[in-house]
This record gives sequence, structure tokens and C-alpha cells, in this order.
Amino acid sequence: MRRLTLFFLALVLPLPAAPEKWTAAIDKFTKADATNPPPRDAVLFIGSSSIVKWTSLAKDFPGHRVINRGFGGSELADSVFYLDRIAIPYHPRVVVLYAGDNDLKAGKTPETVATDFAAFCTKIHTALPSTKVVYIAVKPSPSRWAIRDKGEKANALIAAYCAKDKRRGFVDIWKPMLDAQGQPRPELFVADMLHMNSAGYAVWTPLVAPHLK
Repeated sequence: MRRLTLFFLALVLPLPAAPEKWTAAIDKFTKADATNPPPRDAVLFIGSSSIVKWTSLAKDFPGHRVINRGFGGSELADSVFYLDRIAIPYHPRVVVLYAGDNDLKAGKTPETVATDFAAFCTKIHTALPSTKVVYIAVKPSPSRWAIRDKGEKANALIAAYCAKDKRRGFVDIWKPMLDAQGQPRPELFVADMLHMNSAGYAVWTPLVAPHLK
């Protein structure tokens, strides 16, 4: 029955436009796992470049065993596609996801992003029913401020979806990254005004931490 469920699940899950684009990155993870298997029941961080560049994870969350499996430039459907290789085999206690930002920039709708997140949760919970999935909201980057309405809508849709199941959590980092005038805080970003510096991650850390308990 479980095998049949997985078969039908595969028919409805979103497919990335070009999964082979990430083959080298995923193969690198697989090779590393073969020689140094990640611990079970850890906290897995997965997603796009904001995860890749979060190099201080172990220091920021000292009470948890953490695994970083971000691959920069990826979209949410890419993480769904590769869960069987860089998530499910680890049997993580919590999966923390940051993705969707690149999707909106590429022209996907907030509804598509929310649907892809639902597929992400479905695939995780089909294999690992007790694992918690935590979504970090799309961030308000100065370089993508022109599509802020899409980011806010995607966040609202995903927050509502997360509220329906205690195994799902939503981390609202949007408002804390805005100034008193409601504009993105440039001091939280590196020169490209897209990726964050250590100050940006310092905003995220205390907001994510309660979801890891």
C-alpha cells in the first residue's frame, strides 16, 4: 500500500524545469554522505542560496545537530524533486526550508509557490510522518522590492497552510527585516541587495530557534 501511495504521489508532485541543472551539487552531497553519513534526528536546512550562505548554522543553533543541504539558485520544486536524496534518507527531526524567492522572480505565481510547498510537506510526511516542516517566509530583498506584493501573498498563503497542521511551522521574517517606514533594511544585505550578511542572519536566528524545539 505504501509503495502504491508513493507512486500516485509522484504523479502529482511538481517537477523542476531542469533538474539536471543541480546534478553536480546533489551528487556532491551524496558522495559526502557516503563517507560521512549525517546524523539521524537532526535539524535539516534545505533550499536556495539563503540556506547555502548560512554558514554559521552550527554556531547559531548550538543545542541542535544541524545539516545544511542548500543549493543556490534553486526553486521550491527543486527541493521537492531531490527530497529522496538529500532529506528523507537522513530521517531529520525538523526540516527548515527557505525557497520561493527565486520562483517569484522567475515569474511563478504566489499560488504556485504555495502549491509547491504543500507538495514538499506531503512528500516529507508520506515518508516521515512525525517530522516537522518549518517554512522561512520569503524575505523582503531590496533588489526584488518591485515584486514585494507577490512575496507577501505567497507568505500569507503558506502561513495559512501551516496553521492547519501542528507538524508545520511558519517563520515570519518579513516584518523584522523592514525599517520604521516599511522598507527593507539595507544593512542586512551584502552589496547585491539580495543575499544577506551576518546581520541578516542574526535577525533570522532567534525567530527560527523556537521552531526547533
